[in-house]
Amino acid sequence: MNNTARTVVGLAALGRPAYINLGRTGALPADRSVTALRTASDTVLDRAYAAGVRRVDVARSYGRAEEFLAGWLADRGHTDVVVSSKWGYAYVGDWRLDASVHEVKEHSLGRFRTQWAETTALLGDVLSLYQVHSLTADSPLFGDEPLLAALAEIGAGGVRVGFTTSGPAQADTIRRALELQVAGQPVFTAVQATWNVLETSAGPALTEAHAAGVLVQLKETLANGRLVVEPPATVAAVAAAHDAAPDAVALAAAFAQPWADVVLLGPASTGQLEANLVGAGLTLNTTELAALTALREEPAEYWAHRSSLRWQ
Repeated sequence: MNNTARTVVGLAALGRPAYINLGRTGALPADRSVTALRTASDTVLDRAYAAGVRRVDVARSYGRAEEFLAGWLADRGHTDVVVSSKWGYAYVGDWRLDASVHEVKEHSLGRFRTQWAETTALLGDVLSLYQVHSLTADSPLFGDEPLLAALAEIGAGGVRVGFTTSGPAQADTIRRALELQVAGQPVFTAVQATWNVLETSAGPALTEAHAAGVLVQLKETLANGRLVVEPPATVAAVAAAHDAAPDAVALAAAFAQPWADVVLLGPASTGQLEANLVGAGLTLNTTELAALTALREEPAEYWAHRSSLRWQ
């Protein structure tokens, strides 16, 4: 099965000079200038488009990712690309590798209005989905009626409204967010959650969301590179059996989830993209899938490890 139509290319690793993904440093150009990363981004987007990928995901906090994507779309003239972006985090890294802080989160009406204006100035009519970035159960958004009304307003205007999740309580956050309504209508009709063979805890809530007609998107499917740079023995064994790389196996496991509408990739180079795309066409058997999902860690353990990853 070819899952290219379910594939999204994210620009988190290419829109700014530093990020936490393992295996990214060697894939990027030695020169991390704006010009160099813009060129790298264009190259990855060109290859993804040639392979049939028609979805791209960015965010206000991904440095210049929105700008890079807008420029690429304008230069190439493509009109069939589905674009999603996110608000809530602001990039404050000043294009430095050694910045003490790279992004700051704020789920407020003011931050939303500012970033909505910034996003639409760059992406305008091509934006299909706008998402709250990294929603957690303690976000003030849940009790902020003016903010929820503003989100509902853009939804009524034709841009789908969603949210992304992070942290060990993803399932609770998903269920709670999907209950939010304004004027009797759901605020959110899309969710982007972390799911990989090490962190499967959001699966039941995502299954429910999919059954209710919510767009379900899987992110961090390679566990920020852990499944590639430090693949567990089971992942390595399944990869060897298919003469494939570990990332292809990890992504094939994500594509195999029947409730997953789309799966995000986060390549830092065309080489990583090519390796990732193998996973879109790889079919795993039930025994292999069971062995892979048995690798799951306790959510608190998984997220503690993720928090320890350094920006590089």
